Amino acid sequence: MATNKLRGNDLRKIGYPEGKATNLALYILEDRQLKKLDKGSALALLQKIKEAPYSYLRDSLWRDLAQEFVPDPSRNVSLNPEVKDYRRYGDAFIEDGARKQMDTAMQLPVTLDGALMPDAHQGYGLPIGGVLAVDNAVIPYGVGMDIGCRMALSVFDLPRNYLEQHTQELKKLLHNHTRFGSKETFKNPVDDPILTRPEFKEIGVVRSKREAAINQLGSSGSGNHFVEWGVVDITTEKNDLDLPVGQYLGLLSHSGSRGLGAAIAQHYTKVAISKCPLPQEARYLAWLGLDTQEGQEYWRAMNLAGDYASACHHDIHRRLSNVLGEKPLVKVENHHNFAWRETLADGREAIVHRKGATPAGKGVLGIIPGSMTAPGFIVRGRGEQGSIQSASHGAGRRMSRTQAKQSTTEGELRRYLRDQGVELIGGGLDEAPMAYKDIHQVMAHQRDLVDVLGSFTPRIVRMDAGGAGKSKYGGE
Repeated sequence: MATNKLRGNDLRKIGYPEGKATNLALYILEDRQLKKLDKGSALALLQKIKEAPYSYLRDSLWRDLAQEFVPDPSRNVSLNPEVKDYRRYGDAFIEDGARKQMDTAMQLPVTLDGALMPDAHQGYGLPIGGVLAVDNAVIPYGVGMDIGCRMALSVFDLPRNYLEQHTQELKKLLHNHTRFGSKETFKNPVDDPILTRPEFKEIGVVRSKREAAINQLGSSGSGNHFVEWGVVDITTEKNDLDLPVGQYLGLLSHSGSRGLGAAIAQHYTKVAISKCPLPQEARYLAWLGLDTQEGQEYWRAMNLAGDYASACHHDIHRRLSNVLGEKPLVKVENHHNFAWRETLADGREAIVHRKGATPAGKGVLGIIPGSMTAPGFIVRGRGEQGSIQSASHGAGRRMSRTQAKQSTTEGELRRYLRDQGVELIGGGLDEAPMAYKDIHQVMAHQRDLVDVLGSFTPRIVRMDAGGAGKSKYGGE
């Protein structure tokens, strides 16, 4: 196969950043002497140039491309010596690793402000539960891998006892009409308007994931993602939901932008690291300026991924509402793992990253979940400026996945769930309720950030289990 069949996506797979290096490589390959190269040989050569650029600096044909991969010491970015002050909510409740990561983020030259939520724990780059406001830049790993991950709640005009009376029916609906992980898809995915967005044609990494996005639409991820039936308890009369105080059947989902979001995060993190070399401890906080082509590309791709995640939730709730035969009285949706353009308390314009943190602007509604046996809370933001109008996105982990697997057995987990009155389809030991912080303590540390309007208590939960979630029920 001739090299003129090479595309930018082929080069991205071997680590070429989108932009000048990729364009140069494709242009040079149009040389008459190189057109005879087969695709594999051309890719092997381009990979050599990327990995050993000094060897090609005297080659008149390749030197301009090789120069793109030579480290430029003048481009190295230093951290500020002082850690900017930031607020920590539930400080004694937050592990040292998360605090250390946030300290590093507060030393970035572009940082304007920051805050750490009470569910915070260590992640990559910005900690989970970290809120970071920066000047005219976006940090791909400050957003995270699962771009636009969100919560969505539907409340139905059905009483609490409907759950007890129809447990097996609701469990079957959940199993048959949801899909989880990388292997499960619907036979006939919905044709959603999101798939016609121009970004799928105009941005290379997005274009390469369009087929996967079509197939995964309406599905949920693995890990801590779930779809569950439970009891909604509205406890506040003035609740902005137009719901009377009382108990209702609820459907709650948690998932993100699937393979599309992950591909965008991986690609633009590599680009940011190549464009913005930082000290090792801050490596994953590399940013893209919003006045650059790469920064604008990421911003558009990130917003597409967030809208795609929302479309997935809408499809989940549409399918289950239809088979339930009920229209929701109200829906509430909020997201994290995203960056917003906002105005800070002092009037400065900023890009606010909330990695595992929920927007809590004045009057903004959201859901903060607990665990599969602990209640989540329907909240209304208070617009607290100290937290950069943010709150926690959940209870937060107190154990790593490895620790959780080592701390309990399958039998112990099942007995605990039975004692709590929770039915589980799928799920693994890494998501055992014991792996999470006490949601009531987390909420106590953010009373100034949100008002609680009601709660959601899980009763029938579905999660991915790598095949362990199979049951006697058939699939669609």
